[in-house]
Amino acid sequence: MGLTFFKNTVLLVVLTIFSCGSSTEKKEEREKKIDEISMEDIVYVNDKIKLGANRFSEYHYLLKGKQIGVVANQTSMVEDIADEEYQTSPQHTFYMEFHLVDHLIKSGVSVKKVFAPEHGFRGTADAGEHVKDGIDSKTGVPLISLYGSNKKPSQEQLKGIDVVVFDIQDVGARFYTYISTLHYVMEACAEAGIPVIVLDRPNPNGHYIDGPILEAEHQSFVGMHPIPVVHGMTIGEYAKMINGEGWLKDKIQCALTVIKMQNYTHQTPYSLPIKPSPNLPNAQSINLYPSLCFFEGTFINAGRGTEMQFQIFGAPSLPASKYTFEYTPQSNEGAKNPKFKNQLCHGKDLRKEPRLSKINLEWLIDAYSANGKKKDFFNSFFVKLAGTKKLQQQIEEGLSAEEIRATWKKGLVEFAKTRAKYLLYK
Repeated sequence: MGLTFFKNTVLLVVLTIFSCGSSTEKKEEREKKIDEISMEDIVYVNDKIKLGANRFSEYHYLLKGKQIGVVANQTSMVEDIADEEYQTSPQHTFYMEFHLVDHLIKSGVSVKKVFAPEHGFRGTADAGEHVKDGIDSKTGVPLISLYGSNKKPSQEQLKGIDVVVFDIQDVGARFYTYISTLHYVMEACAEAGIPVIVLDRPNPNGHYIDGPILEAEHQSFVGMHPIPVVHGMTIGEYAKMINGEGWLKDKIQCALTVIKMQNYTHQTPYSLPIKPSPNLPNAQSINLYPSLCFFEGTFINAGRGTEMQFQIFGAPSLPASKYTFEYTPQSNEGAKNPKFKNQLCHGKDLRKEPRLSKINLEWLIDAYSANGKKKDFFNSFFVKLAGTKKLQQQIEEGLSAEEIRATWKKGLVEFAKTRAKYLLYK
């Protein structure tokens, strides 16, 4: 279920709710209220998974009378009963979707600062783009960037904060930087003696673990911990692992509370209702991301500059006889200067590929083999993404995908044992 499907379903539910009534007068009043609300702000409660953010009674009392910092972005949405003016039918309860910051303020919580990760508070910045501090125009709350001059909150920035709430939707890949932000937030709060509350959300790639384990010498913001590319953990479970494995500076411990979800397992399919970043527009892109993000460390374009980000790949130099899909990257939201901007690329369309339960290396290996300029194929970023030099060497030496995967097995077995200690869900 992608974003478009989500909106259509919501519209159907809302129209059903507002169709209940008897008089023409009431009908006109209800229709007026529909016109006044953005369809993107309306949601009907999901009977299956109850997100940590939606379990208000489990954490609101921890915030009462405290000065709160919130780590959030555009995915930090919560469901709650709509204002009384919208409760127009005795047969139904009408719900709306609020941003967590707005909801906390509405509930009387004192939100003093919002900390924003890569892509910013509203999620519109390019990957890697400098995000500036500012003021949220809607609430007047100061915004502190964690993807600008500092990726870790300073002690000065945390001054006056009693509790930090972390609520960001992750996608389960090591090089997706929200887990690196989580690390730095936990570390800074541990140093300041400030407790952290993580409101847990599903991992859309939580049904498997795969990939090479990151080696310490290749640690960076796109890979901070000795884990595989796909870790199969929720953000809350991952926070527990950061603490439990002593990964914070000097093995300091963060006072951590995880607000669990209800009715979730790692095998529960979950399609994000909101894009987690500009270049992950739908469920297909999120599922393909752990496999296609390796192309970011090559000269191949992985769909940036199109509306098919991380669902296609290509380059002008790939042979058109083999790579028959054609597209031309152009400047757009999240990719102001994509690779091969305004140039025709020959590539592969993966939009109808079945859901993956392992990393697909065939696309990367085939593109390397088909490209005429092999020495220019990889760039220095590839090793950071892979977390090891071995993967590039193995591809250059001509190893098959299965031969490469066999070298991951030992590390994955050991990681699975470590991971098991921190799981909150089956």
